[in-house]
Amino acid sequence: MALARLKSVEKLRYYAPGEWGKLLGLDRIPEVRTLRDKVHGLCDNGDVNTWSADLCDEWMQSAPETTYALYVDGHVRVYNGTQTKLPRHFVSRQRLCLRATTDYWVNAMDGQPFFVISKEVDPGLLKVLKQDIVPRLIKDVPNQPTEIQLEKEPLLHRLCLVFDREGYSPDFFASMRKQHIACLTYRKYTKVNWPETEFISYQVRLVSGETVKMKLAERGIYLGQKVWVREIRKLTESYHQTSILATNFIDDISFIASAMFARWSQENFFNYMRQHYGLDRIITYDTEDIPGTTQVINPEWRQLDGKIRSKNSKLNRLLSQFGLIVLDEEISSETVRKYEEKKSKLHESINEMTLQIDQLKRKRKEADKYIKAGQLPESEKFEMLKKDSKHFIDTIKMVCYRAETALAYSVRDKMARTDDARSLVRAIFNTEADIVPDEKQGVLRIRLHQLANKSEVEVVKHLCKELNETCTVFPDTNLRLFYEVVS
Repeated sequence: MALARLKSVEKLRYYAPGEWGKLLGLDRIPEVRTLRDKVHGLCDNGDVNTWSADLCDEWMQSAPETTYALYVDGHVRVYNGTQTKLPRHFVSRQRLCLRATTDYWVNAMDGQPFFVISKEVDPGLLKVLKQDIVPRLIKDVPNQPTEIQLEKEPLLHRLCLVFDREGYSPDFFASMRKQHIACLTYRKYTKVNWPETEFISYQVRLVSGETVKMKLAERGIYLGQKVWVREIRKLTESYHQTSILATNFIDDISFIASAMFARWSQENFFNYMRQHYGLDRIITYDTEDIPGTTQVINPEWRQLDGKIRSKNSKLNRLLSQFGLIVLDEEISSETVRKYEEKKSKLHESINEMTLQIDQLKRKRKEADKYIKAGQLPESEKFEMLKKDSKHFIDTIKMVCYRAETALAYSVRDKMARTDDARSLVRAIFNTEADIVPDEKQGVLRIRLHQLANKSEVEVVKHLCKELNETCTVFPDTNLRLFYEVVS
């Protein structure tokens, strides 16, 4: 269903049950209610986390080169239900604070996913990295240097993490450095540009395989008086300087630039999954109690912080008005009087507003920013959405995305326009086909109907040949799958 772009279970009721059943070797596809019960049964009785972790381990072990640089980013999934009042998150694509959950995805450099961690109460990227992601990666990532190697070569690292500016923290870089984990991110608060004479043209190989020229420069800096890092800057054609921070001291400057700018692969993954796989769709509206020890934002602190922000914006407007009042008319006793009167009123308002902000800041300082969920007032308490069903479906979508990517890589070799590879694969998924069992020859023939033009047919024939070489057997039978295009 995911590969055919049926983004919800309910949509299955509008398709021929017999035709879909043949894909599974059944007389008909289960109806929507039965399928939902099956999903709930698998999630309630099985260990979804173990299954997902086993798949992640298999992907990492089968392609260890893809785990050298790992990309971590949060994706906010908006919740429009009414069963519970989830905490609000800022949704950058909508520029609004909405009730939502945050999923933290770990992807390879080319965007292929490894695993996802969901947080109803979002503690922030740094805490999720420290508490959930880094310990798991240290345990699972293959081909890490041994402890003896790390002692002999202090600059070696176990793996390299790439994330956006949300992860900028000298303290975090220093703590990761102690664990021999390299970090790449963009630098905050860059003010002074470097001389253009420092920049040298490099050949940089992108994740797509394309080689481009980039003007790069590098310096070493002691960041926050806590950790040494490499600062690498890219000079664009518009003379803008993009700053990258790296605690990776092994790889050359061109690899660092390529790895950092490959973050678009993960952004493209989110956009593609939202558009084609219904990534933001709510799987279940069932809820469960949130653990009482979970740390949440103190409502009192949040209310005070909101008032401070509101009054700060008003204060800035008053300061702007104060600065705009000037004596631009002919000086006389009347104009001076009006000028002093306006300035005096605004000055009083500014002082009063500043006093109110200071009082609110003292109250905010006295209030705890975080409290345990069990300490929330009754009016502020909330439940969290059940995770198992969502995790189960997200894992299936990861499997499908990886399968689609593998097929796209295969057809790309025979296409003049490689960017159309995924479009062709999607067309294949929705192409009419005949399923013909041939028990005498031990073959299950999958006869694909021809596509729109001859060039696409030749590419599909190449794909069929590659699939046939895998000698895949249809489950619960002795029939080998054989793909061909009907002429």
